[in-house]
Amino acid sequence: MNKKLMGAAALMTVATVLAVGCGGGDKKATAPAGDKKGVSGELMVYTSIYPDIIDKLCKPNVAKAFPELKVTWFQGGTEKVKTKIAGEIKANKIGADVLMVADPSYYLALKKQNLLMNYKSKELEKVVLESDKDGAWLPVRVNNMIIAYNKDKIAKEDIPTSWEDLTLPKYKGKIAMPNPMLSGTAYVAVGALSDKLGWDYFKKLKANGLRIEEGNSAIQNKLLTGEYMAAVILEENILKLQETKKEPLAVCYPKEGCIIINSPIGIFKNTKNPEAAKAMVDWWLSPEGQKAVTAGWMHSVRGDVASPNGATVKLADLNKNAIKIDWDKLANDEAKIKEQFRTIVME
Repeated sequence: MNKKLMGAAALMTVATVLAVGCGGGDKKATAPAGDKKGVSGELMVYTSIYPDIIDKLCKPNVAKAFPELKVTWFQGGTEKVKTKIAGEIKANKIGADVLMVADPSYYLALKKQNLLMNYKSKELEKVVLESDKDGAWLPVRVNNMIIAYNKDKIAKEDIPTSWEDLTLPKYKGKIAMPNPMLSGTAYVAVGALSDKLGWDYFKKLKANGLRIEEGNSAIQNKLLTGEYMAAVILEENILKLQETKKEPLAVCYPKEGCIIINSPIGIFKNTKNPEAAKAMVDWWLSPEGQKAVTAGWMHSVRGDVASPNGATVKLADLNKNAIKIDWDKLANDEAKIKEQFRTIVME
């Protein structure tokens, strides 16, 4: 498996995952391609995609693509989904057929325990990002961690251009980021930035009054009121507010590089409807499915689907200067990294 593109984020449940067995089967075997023709029955999807995106984009588009298939969605932040699955693994009763969370490293733990079905979608030839070599997980959407600011609340000369800018005195007490104990993408940002800039960077942020918010909504609101001058946040949140509410929020793609997270999709091996699950994966990776992704202000994993509205830099260009992420380190040293962050920033 290519280590570069294994995803980010916390593996709070790794110990639980590793302690539990799973269904049999040859890990090297690749399941046959799915076909949405005649797909029926039921399918359960666990996902960290935002609820409004599920309701407005995922549900209607999936229902249109699979009129005979009853799809149920369980939504929660990545950590909430992982906690639910951990309990189900312990009970030897995983409820999900398909998994779509923003924590690629979580899929590594699931694969190690042979919990994921190997499936190489027919759409992979158009996917420009790497996937698991056996097909245990495939990239389905791209989430970028960036810096956001309010154009109406900040002087032109004070607009941030780099991660290091957030340590400057002019931002003191007016910077924020989501809690990496709760957010998988925020955890990736902590891991990436601590490797790139060192833990001293977070000491400087702490000294400069970095605030930790539970989620993106609070950060967005305080950027709008001017309580924060700048914040570390997902690009998609800002693009959505720009387009839907014409809010004066803007994106800074830091000169040291963005933090690019290739969020995967995978199928649990114990699915009771494998053909429907494979057809679902095919659909998400198809042009139709990927247009639903970009309509949710995330970037497509295909090379033939346009960037989301409002994105001023194409993913291919962002990738040229992306911050290198040590996915294995994030997976294996989660507790250590989180404790270091908590000690430095949150105490």
